[in-house]
Amino acid sequence: GVPVLGTSLGSRPCGAQGRVPAGARRQVTAEQLRARGNALFQAGDHGAALAAYTEALSLSDAASERAVLHRNRAACYLKLEDYTKAEADATKAIEADGRDVKALFRRSQALQQLGRLDQAVSDLQRCISLEPRNKAFQEALRALGSSMHEKMKTMSCTDSKVEQMFQILLDLEEKDADKKQKAAQNLIVLAREEAGAEKIFQSDGVRLLMQLLDTAKADLMLASLRTLVGLCSGHRSRTMAILAELGAPHLTAVLGVEHEQVSLAACNLLHVMFDSLKEGLQKDFRRKEDAVVLEDSSRDLKLLIKHLLELLVLEGASAHGRDNALNLLIKVVPRKSPKETNNSLSLWVIDQGLKKILEVGGTVCGSLGSLPVTENSRMSASVLLSKLYEDLKCDAERENFHHLCEDYVRSWFEGHELPGKLRAIQTVSCLLQGPSDAGNRVLELEGIMDSVLSLCASVCEAHQLVAVEALIHAADKAKRASFITANGVSLLKEIYKHSERDSIRIRALVGLCKLGSAGGTDFSMKQFAEGSTMKLAKQCRKWLCNEAIDAGTRRWAVEGLAYLTFDADVKEEFVEDKAAMQAMFHLAKSEDRSVLYAVASTLVNCTNSYDHEEPDPQMLELAKYAKQHIPEQHPKDKPEFVKRRVRKLLMAGVVSALACMVKSENPALTNSCRELISRVFLALVEEAEDRGGVVAQGGGKALIPLSLEGTEVGQTKAAQALAKITITSNPEMAFPGERIYEVVRPLVSLLHLQRTGLENFEGLMALTNLAGISERLRQKILKERAVPMIEGYMFEEHELIRLAATECMCNMAMSKEVQELFLAEGSDRLKLMVLYSGEEDEKLRRAASGTLAMLTALHPPICKRIPQVTVHWLEILQALLLSPSAELQHRGAVVVMNMMAAAREVAEQLIASEMLEILSVLAKDKDKG
Repeated sequence: GVPVLGTSLGSRPCGAQGRVPAGARRQVTAEQLRARGNALFQAGDHGAALAAYTEALSLSDAASERAVLHRNRAACYLKLEDYTKAEADATKAIEADGRDVKALFRRSQALQQLGRLDQAVSDLQRCISLEPRNKAFQEALRALGSSMHEKMKTMSCTDSKVEQMFQILLDLEEKDADKKQKAAQNLIVLAREEAGAEKIFQSDGVRLLMQLLDTAKADLMLASLRTLVGLCSGHRSRTMAILAELGAPHLTAVLGVEHEQVSLAACNLLHVMFDSLKEGLQKDFRRKEDAVVLEDSSRDLKLLIKHLLELLVLEGASAHGRDNALNLLIKVVPRKSPKETNNSLSLWVIDQGLKKILEVGGTVCGSLGSLPVTENSRMSASVLLSKLYEDLKCDAERENFHHLCEDYVRSWFEGHELPGKLRAIQTVSCLLQGPSDAGNRVLELEGIMDSVLSLCASVCEAHQLVAVEALIHAADKAKRASFITANGVSLLKEIYKHSERDSIRIRALVGLCKLGSAGGTDFSMKQFAEGSTMKLAKQCRKWLCNEAIDAGTRRWAVEGLAYLTFDADVKEEFVEDKAAMQAMFHLAKSEDRSVLYAVASTLVNCTNSYDHEEPDPQMLELAKYAKQHIPEQHPKDKPEFVKRRVRKLLMAGVVSALACMVKSENPALTNSCRELISRVFLALVEEAEDRGGVVAQGGGKALIPLSLEGTEVGQTKAAQALAKITITSNPEMAFPGERIYEVVRPLVSLLHLQRTGLENFEGLMALTNLAGISERLRQKILKERAVPMIEGYMFEEHELIRLAATECMCNMAMSKEVQELFLAEGSDRLKLMVLYSGEEDEKLRRAASGTLAMLTALHPPICKRIPQVTVHWLEILQALLLSPSAELQHRGAVVVMNMMAAAREVAEQLIASEMLEILSVLAKDKDKG
């Protein structure tokens, strides 16, 4: 039942959060706030009651009054199922008065839910000793006794189950595969529950799990690793104990095994361990023993990272194990946000392991003694190097990074003949793809560029590949472009025309494409003779569609198109070639994730979804006068051409390719790559009739992660695409199940002041749709603190934004918390709604009067307040009733009806006016109709 909360009801409520704005007409006391909290609690609005009690606590100094407020807050937390806070508040009340039975009873309820049954029993026994005849306490103690008995039975049962599962799994004679699989699955499921995880841990489970790992049988190793994930998740002390028992070398060795699934499971376990250890480091510790634990966590973290770095250069480690180690380092080493001030982990990794990372990035496949790598390894190394470089905070740290890179490249270039030079050049390529500043620095080392140019003409295909790729990566770096244009174009043309190897020709072509696209989208800045760009693009499409060529080489054809599609003629031909589009989409879904950026760039060019800057007409005139170059738009980049290209891409299956690209966990899906994909999605949903198809092929689902992670521009573009879908589709069908709640945060982000007017408008329209669906969605919008922003836009000068905000508020007003805001002391919210109901703009009047109709129906106290907010209230209501619009008449009639029913004095004011006559005329008109 509802607990009795103390004082009787007295004062009028003062706003959903219990806060009174500065300059309010009267001071609200703690006593009044407590009474208000009691009323809200009795009405079942536990969140608002909690806010009122919390506000009262901030105003109260009396120990006895504070104890009652803590006790009342404990009741709210119990209802809200936040048992930890319920226990804390009840304890504060008990500290003030050890005989407070209500507080003791509430604490026993919280302790019971937290699983601390023995402490719950102790509190209940104390309650009974204070009130021996209270049947509720006696009944609760009986129920708790039987609950403890059940728990004891379950625990002893769990003990035997854990033992039994390990026996089945470790029995070498057991041949029943299904039995073993079931035992493994049960163990994994048990480890996901805190009680089960602790039971496995206490039952010598870690040693037994280690035995499973040592069997070298994939299924048993997977069961062990997945169970260990449950044991380590969110539990620092268990993680540290497991790490001490298993040992970092043992764990990282499992990461390096040949079996891909086992390596991936080990990667997942290590990630969970990192998170548990880092969680400890981020907490604010004040006690001495906590500082010791903190030091241990930091030491364990560095120990794991040290072994991961060693795995990178371990010859016996598998290629995918090496990739998994790189991916882990990308996720756990750099800071997640510039707000975190401590970058010591990145500095430590640079000092301890930069050369090991460069060794992976500089590996020349097929050369003597080279490390086993996959097609993604070098890209992963480039991303890690880039993340580490971006994490540096000052010039001294960056200079140290440059010196280490230069020393490494020089050591290979100067002392190891041709194989060393190749390795040095490959390392330069890796740096140019990652932290390009560091790449440019090593490119300027004496002899490097000359070696690149001379090796481009090598008769050995492998050597030529390394040099041509380095030249390509150097070509789009501004510092080097002019030098390469002068020295490299003729060389690349020569290779392209005369090489007999497609693998070399395709790379030379990409180099030419990069140099040829220096003018970007500017139609008048073309490096090559008329028509040659089209020839290059045709050759790229031909290679792209040739399945006889390996995927690694065909990827370069997409790289070429990423540059050539700056030209609108190339875009037009590409979208007419359905086979080429589908071949590119197929590559985007393949194992080689290094193609993602090139695919996304090509699609951004085809959909013209890059940023356009409209030149100022006056500046254009000045430029012409000064005979300066003026950028020109290609005639085929006009909106009607872009719209047609988008349709062609949609018909070829672009959405499923993009959705597949977003699912990738690979480091190649960088933040800049995510931004490009978001830009393409926004272009694809520009036309309302295309949005249903985009959602049906998985576009809606793919946009959610894009809107929550990445660059600010990328997140905003994805959020705007989500808004467009939400405005014109049924949100419950576009985002089924729990997904609809994930859409709220991105939509609210469109309301921030730095967003454009169009983004604000579409965000408001989309939120209006969501707010009309359910109370749970309205609560989610409230939780994301959208209401103050929606209110802000109700004062916007632009009439469409003002209207959208008012319509959104109309739907939000179905929530009790929002209704309370309209009664807050010192607030002009209600006045604004009444005045907007009398505006000339009919749509705005409709939205505002609809809000008033809703508020007066759902929250009668508002009816009494309307006459107090403006002297024009009567004429505004009369104008609604006399409007030629039936909708406005209906809204006005509902408001008047609600006000008549709410309070006698308001009804008298309405009767005393001409309202009755107007209503009589309206009623007669309706009878005639």
